[in-house]
Amino acid sequence: MKKCVFLLLTFFALSSCNNDDLQTSAVESEIVQTDPLTARQINDKINETTKTKGRFSWNESSSHFLWSGIFQGNKIASIGFGNSKDDFDRSKSSNNEAIQNEILEVIEKYEGKKDRILLASDEYLNQIDVYIEKQETVIALRKLKSIRYFEPADYRYFENENKLSGAAAKSSSSSGCGLESTALSSVDYTTVSPNAKAPWSFAKHNITSAWNYSTGAGITIGLIDSGVSFNQGLLSGSFNNGLSSGRTISKNGVYVDSIWPWSSGYDGADDKCGHGTSMASAMAAPRNNMGQPVGVAYNANLISYRAASNVVLDGYHEQEGVKKAFTVLGNNTSVKIISMSMGHIFSVGKIEDGVKYAYSKGKLIFCAGGTSTSFTTFVGVIFPAWMPETQAITGVKENTSNQKCDVCHSGSEIDFTYQMERSSGNNIPVLSYYNAQTDYVGGSSVATASTAGIAALVWSKNPSWTRDQVLNKMRQSATYYPTKNADYGYGNINVLQAVQ
Repeated sequence: MKKCVFLLLTFFALSSCNNDDLQTSAVESEIVQTDPLTARQINDKINETTKTKGRFSWNESSSHFLWSGIFQGNKIASIGFGNSKDDFDRSKSSNNEAIQNEILEVIEKYEGKKDRILLASDEYLNQIDVYIEKQETVIALRKLKSIRYFEPADYRYFENENKLSGAAAKSSSSSGCGLESTALSSVDYTTVSPNAKAPWSFAKHNITSAWNYSTGAGITIGLIDSGVSFNQGLLSGSFNNGLSSGRTISKNGVYVDSIWPWSSGYDGADDKCGHGTSMASAMAAPRNNMGQPVGVAYNANLISYRAASNVVLDGYHEQEGVKKAFTVLGNNTSVKIISMSMGHIFSVGKIEDGVKYAYSKGKLIFCAGGTSTSFTTFVGVIFPAWMPETQAITGVKENTSNQKCDVCHSGSEIDFTYQMERSSGNNIPVLSYYNAQTDYVGGSSVATASTAGIAALVWSKNPSWTRDQVLNKMRQSATYYPTKNADYGYGNINVLQAVQ
């Protein structure tokens, strides 16, 4: 926020005063409004900014707007700090404790208390969550050069939008969840040995032919989603059924199922939504003998993390869970690839830190470009897919590379596309939540999971390659190489070409 001339004159007139007095004077002079904005006012501003500028950022908002978001979100803020904008890794910051203490001291001063200030301090990242009630505290903290970002940690944009938009929006918006099953049409798959159903999209990308060269063996994919069903045997004890062998699946949970940010205790690894199970199936379901759908990389290892309740990363525990999943997968040396088909319409600092941390460890990261709900049709590529550290994936219609699926997003940040919508409207056949059941899944979500499976095939064929070598081979085998399409990146990948 710009300072008025009066503040500049005050500085020279009171040059003999101590720094605390000056800072307090400046903070008090910056306060414009004393009442926080309503959730309606906050959401309207977020929507307006997104529509006119393409993106919304808390960092570019006024102190009053930021404070309002914190106030309306259980009075909890997330702060990223460091010596520069890229100083996110605690292990590489010798003075991170001193900076953190400086921030806490400012909060103590303006909040007028020493207890119930720090909610959480990340083990690997220069990031903390704190309790803040006063606008003066927000203004004072924003003057610190050591703060990289400062955001509400529990402002629920989507929840508020649902409430404020009425019953119609509630019924038509989507969390990506569903435990139902659907019988597959015979035109949507082919049967491959020993008795598995290969989705129609595999032929479009030459995946079944690519299996003659690579099956994903030796590569571990990390899946960040809503978990993987314990009721689906082919993603549990029968993960090595049929022609899938010698591999492992590990299910983990880093999500706290509570509306209260201060609650603790993870909710376990089991999928209670269904979305994560579909993604696991698309990328790595076994080449089974049970007449069920097979995944792209049917011999790859899989490590899943239940990090959120659904695909919309709204609220403290979902954003915290995703951040933790990225950092723990980043630290797992066996993991080569990370896939996440979840996101938000604006950036979340702690998740951005988590992505950067995993990327710094050499991981190849795929994120969904976005699938529309009733009130986000104006949004382009979503976060974190727009980050340069990720590969943004979207879904396109059958036999095209530049016609997005009916609910998919597109934009300049897209890196690859995957054919996942038939002219009939059917999507990709996958394993259902329960044994011996099947389903269809669509959107940029399944496009992302499938592309992560493709990356596993390429890396398995060339195990000594680096992330960049794998990525370059994928690009060279895609529709638009060497020049990206303005909205669809390099387009569809010819997987047979990518593994030869």
